[in-house]
Amino acid sequence: MVDRTDGYVTDVGYTHGYYPELNPVRIRLALLNAGVAVPEIATACELGFGQGLSINIHAAASNTHWYGTDFIAEHAAFARQLAAASGSDIDLYEDSFEDFASRTDLPPFDHIGLHGVWSWVSDRNRTVIVDFIRRKLKPGGVLYIGYNALPGRAAFAPVRHLLAEHVNRGEAGSRGIVERIDDAIAFSDRLLATDPEYVRDHPLILDRFKVLRESDRHYLAHEFFNRDWVPMHFATLAQWLEPAMVSYICSTDFTDHIDALKLTEAQRTLLGEIGDPVFRQTARDFILNQSFRQDYWIRNARKLSDPERTEALHRTRVIATTDRPDLPFKLRAALALNKAGPGMAAYDPILELLADRKVRSLGEIEQAVGHKGLSLTQIVEAVTLIAGCHHVAVAQDEAATARARPHTDKFNAYAIASAHAGDDIDQLASPVTGGGIRVKRSHQLFLSALRQGRTEPDDWARQAAKVLAAESDAARLGEQARAFAADTLPTLRALQVV
Repeated sequence: MVDRTDGYVTDVGYTHGYYPELNPVRIRLALLNAGVAVPEIATACELGFGQGLSINIHAAASNTHWYGTDFIAEHAAFARQLAAASGSDIDLYEDSFEDFASRTDLPPFDHIGLHGVWSWVSDRNRTVIVDFIRRKLKPGGVLYIGYNALPGRAAFAPVRHLLAEHVNRGEAGSRGIVERIDDAIAFSDRLLATDPEYVRDHPLILDRFKVLRESDRHYLAHEFFNRDWVPMHFATLAQWLEPAMVSYICSTDFTDHIDALKLTEAQRTLLGEIGDPVFRQTARDFILNQSFRQDYWIRNARKLSDPERTEALHRTRVIATTDRPDLPFKLRAALALNKAGPGMAAYDPILELLADRKVRSLGEIEQAVGHKGLSLTQIVEAVTLIAGCHHVAVAQDEAATARARPHTDKFNAYAIASAHAGDDIDQLASPVTGGGIRVKRSHQLFLSALRQGRTEPDDWARQAAKVLAAESDAARLGEQARAFAADTLPTLRALQVV
């Protein structure tokens, strides 16, 4: 009898994670930064959608028809609840990758994405995934893949092996995976406390283990305790993907697009001498000790001419996604020390301009701040970095936003109602950005009170306190509600979340 799980943990459900890298609207800025044509993404597919939060938000908030599969019944059931609530254009399956790949009713896709699962499945399933991409990704189509990377994960591999061996041996029996993980962590804690030579050679392991010890056990079960756990060098992944006929384009992390932030001048010079793109990424990962990669690949990518790229950038629209768009202190310090660019002189005028929460094209931004001597290149770099800090997002056009709004309204109503029972869904859908916006539980409860016709922040706080009970402090909730009304609520309205 074939083991349908193929060594994958199914005892407990995964966390309700949201992954913006899968958002077709977001892809635009990354690809234009890389100088390649952006496809129209009409059909998309997510392999291993987990609880289905990402696929449902992206289906509700955009005009893309989504397909996806996750073979864990609990995941598929929850994802279908979300889909029924929003009424969006989505087809969800409970198939294994092999069964899903063999379906004859799937269209070709403009976008295929998988977050994390590549690192947790068998070689047999990786072969199935690569063949699926080869057959179903359209010419010009975008592949997103996020995976545990080397060399950054190398030092932790023995600790993971120790934990997994403890979980899978001895008195496992019928005890649940969460209890066995607790026992494995307790044992490893004692072992690390004996000052083993391994820890002396790798002292940072103690900090990594502390993070693991404090992490959600459902997350740990899926992240570290599948039979297969394979961090991978970039060059190895590139070899795997060769039959799929895709080429590496760029990182999904916008901060990676600005080398001066992460690399010294000597490192940039050395990497600039490497002509082979795969080896260049290999060397870069070694410099940064990369532990997780998130990349876009394209089948038959088309390079844009300079005029084409300029025109496409001018048309690209963005909007602030936080009430006070700004850069973290460390980034401000790095920019102040950076001799390769204009520093904060390029950022502050743009941040000030976007603070009014209006959608603007990069061309409009260029016109508004051009008198300060900023070029389009500098503006694009600044907006890219601000987006990398999650303070700005690419915006759809008005027609796409209007078509998505009925579905996001329904999705958000369901999510806000669910906040009374728990905090599983911490994202609401924006038809403006085509993606998710993090809204914590207390703020969703404020929105729930607002939806009931309560207009005063103090009333919102009292209603939230009834739900949060022992978790809440009435005075603090009142302060939060007033701050929410003044700052966050106007942003959510600009994003058409409410």
